[in-house]
Amino acid sequence: MSTERLLIVDDDPAFTRVLARSLERRGFSVLVCNDADAALERCGSFAPSHVLLDLNMPGTSGLVALPALLACAPGARVVVLTGYSSIATAVEATKSGATNYLCKPASIDEILAAFGEAEAEPAAVPSQPTSLDRLEWEHLQRVLRDHDGNISATARALGMHRRTLQRKLAKRPVRQ
Repeated sequence: MSTERLLIVDDDPAFTRVLARSLERRGFSVLVCNDADAALERCGSFAPSHVLLDLNMPGTSGLVALPALLACAPGARVVVLTGYSSIATAVEATKSGATNYLCKPASIDEILAAFGEAEAEPAAVPSQPTSLDRLEWEHLQRVLRDHDGNISATARALGMHRRTLQRKLAKRPVRQ
């Protein structure tokens, strides 16, 4: 039996099925949970050494579940893998105890490198500066996080109409 136990917490069943198969081939014992509440229930009995956690799920957010997962599995390395990345959530996840933070899509090699299981290639310095649209997206996410996810309070703080903010937040994150 493998000593490396990986808990995948993500609400995309197709993604988790493929990811679990790939990680099992690499020697991990894998448990998949489709929401944070199920992960918290099963974490203690599974005792993961690694946790791959999505942020944006129905019910409890991965960011909210992160400290509780670390309390259940104190020695576990946690990598946050999300399609809705922002600087604010990356900082919050790291402060809450995440080992690393990745944006989807990520390869198996990138995920293992984030856990520290494989040698990571040095990150290249981007040739283009961050776009204004991306900076706006990250600023909106930070202000939203500062207001505990309250859209109305965030819109007031930003001096914009609530519906305008909702439209901006409904869009997928802007690429770098």
